[in-house]
Amino acid sequence: MSERIHRFLGGSPIGVAVRLILISILVGFILSWLDWNPRDIIDWVVRSVEWAWRQLFGSAERAVYYFLLGAAIVVPVFIISRLLKLGRR
Repeated sequence: MSERIHRFLGGSPIGVAVRLILISILVGFILSWLDWNPRDIIDWVVRSVEWAWRQLFGSAERAVYYFLLGAAIVVPVFIISRLLKLGRR
């Protein structure tokens, strides 16, 4: 069991805890220096997800529109060309 925990954490639990504490202090210092707080970060993530959602489904809507617009020309031309080819046989 201890070997599984060691392998999962990538080191001894105490060593990993010390590294996480030091990295958390360093990141906290940098975020404080940038005058960011957890709410700013959460708001940024939420806005980014909302933006991605709008871009994805906005693009899908445009793609369907372009597909239908093109299909109005391409499908009849395809059918006519197949009928003409069938008539030549």
